[in-house]
Amino acid sequence: MLYKLLLSLADAASFFNVFRYITFRIILAALTSMGLWLFFGKAYIERIRRYNIQQIVRADGPKHHGKKSGTPTMGGVMILGAALFSCLLWCDVVSSLVVFVWAVILLYALIGFQDDYIKIRRRRNQGLTGRQKLVLQSLVGLGAGAVLYFSDQFSPTLTVPVFKGLIFNLGPFYIPFAALVLVASSNSCNLTDGLDGLAVGPIIMAAGTYMIFAYCAGNVVIARHLQIASVPGSAELAVVLAALIGACLGFLWFNTYPAQIFLGDVGSLSLGAALGLAALIVKQEILLVLVGGLFVIEALSVIIQVVVFKATKGSRVFRMAPLHHHFELLGWEEPKVIVRFWIIAIILSLAGLSTLKLR
Repeated sequence: MLYKLLLSLADAASFFNVFRYITFRIILAALTSMGLWLFFGKAYIERIRRYNIQQIVRADGPKHHGKKSGTPTMGGVMILGAALFSCLLWCDVVSSLVVFVWAVILLYALIGFQDDYIKIRRRRNQGLTGRQKLVLQSLVGLGAGAVLYFSDQFSPTLTVPVFKGLIFNLGPFYIPFAALVLVASSNSCNLTDGLDGLAVGPIIMAAGTYMIFAYCAGNVVIARHLQIASVPGSAELAVVLAALIGACLGFLWFNTYPAQIFLGDVGSLSLGAALGLAALIVKQEILLVLVGGLFVIEALSVIIQVVVFKATKGSRVFRMAPLHHHFELLGWEEPKVIVRFWIIAIILSLAGLSTLKLR
């Protein structure tokens, strides 16, 4: 709410009128959350290390990953903390949309936190069971879908990119559909988080894409010109996403290879849910398959591997799943896998943005 205090000074000095502009607040939100990480990130990592909050590497993973064991984890806690603090300064915190978005993000963070806590307490790479996580994620997703369905601010419709006149009204089926989007998005980000910086880079790119969509959807004139759904108040979502992007950039300073800290499930699940929720709010759910295509590929590689392994009683399509481990076992160095996957994520994000002008 700092921006409203500064805006109240506009009568005394016209300079403060700049805080009326969403674009300016987007920049400030990103810089604030990133600055918090750059200033306090090292101290946070040392505190995490002191309390032995360390990564437990999966025993069946690539052998060279053993050196990652003991690296501080749960960086997602500070990502969300920095982003939330930034939003308190530069967002309209009384906006029901902002409150709703943060409620969903934090609920998914709690699920991830519980999973991380159990792993750390038991000192093994098994927290909540897959079924437990799926049930909890689905319950939150159904709750979020119900809020969207019964809200007068949103419509239970599904729009098709490029074919902007093709709109399907899902009615009450929108609730389980929304849950599916949130669960799929959060889990696919979680599966991608296996190498230093691999997940957070594409998260930044996808969040940046949806930040632009949120800004456009929140402006009636721009939305009408681009023939996309107009969502009143969604421009505040752009500020939230900017805060998350800034926090992720600050985190990446310490998470880049060789990582000093990892996301943890508290980070990957909540950030994945944030992407899914952004897609739902701006009515670009199908586009998430393209913009978040890297996450989709990683998730599909796991599904294909499991299905084929069970169907053939032992055969494998990939040397190891998720897909990034397959390329590691082919002999690619970890930084090469990461950067090439980032390049793919950039291309997919740009392709998603191009649909704004495609008819």
